[in-house]
Amino acid sequence: MMKTLKLILTLLACTAALVTAKEGAVQCGNLIYAGTKTSECFSDEFLTTVQQKTSISTERRFKAVKMAADELFKFPFVIMTGEGDFTLTSKERKNLKKYLENGGFLLASPSCSDEDWAKAFEREIKRIFKKDALKDIKQDHGLFKTIFNVKELQCKSGRTTKLQGITVNGKLVVCYTPDGLNDTTHTEGCCC
Repeated sequence: MMKTLKLILTLLACTAALVTAKEGAVQCGNLIYAGTKTSECFSDEFLTTVQQKTSISTERRFKAVKMAADELFKFPFVIMTGEGDFTLTSKERKNLKKYLENGGFLLASPSCSDEDWAKAFEREIKRIFKKDALKDIKQDHGLFKTIFNVKELQCKSGRTTKLQGITVNGKLVVCYTPDGLNDTTHTEGCCC
């Protein structure tokens, strides 16, 4: 789980276009999508660590933001996770694409490695980005060595996993794994 925390810290530090919240602090959004789906099991504990290990000032808690709302563009970094199948609305797809093409960053993974959610996410991303959808992120990518040197990602089961992403104009804008990145040691009521 420590490797997951280190990776999340690196991802936040790699977001180049940092739009700030009050008093210069970066605000991280927790997406509400497909109507009312949202993360209930993704710890925001890493935001405190980002502030301690980097020069990035962060708000300490996620703020809920609707994928279809204009407010989305106030957040440089958003997370998307959940359980079960879902379908984004046309407005959510358009807004997410515009958000990512204009400097936003999305970290996505299914709660507790939920296969139905992973399939739905991959399907929806392909609808948005077509041929430019998810590609493997190679281990020599800067995200694996910006703050911490991450040599491999290990799941709770002990097996290794990989990350996939989408790059727009040379910038990584989506980081995704079908294996949960959830820091469940700092959350309550999680399924895993």
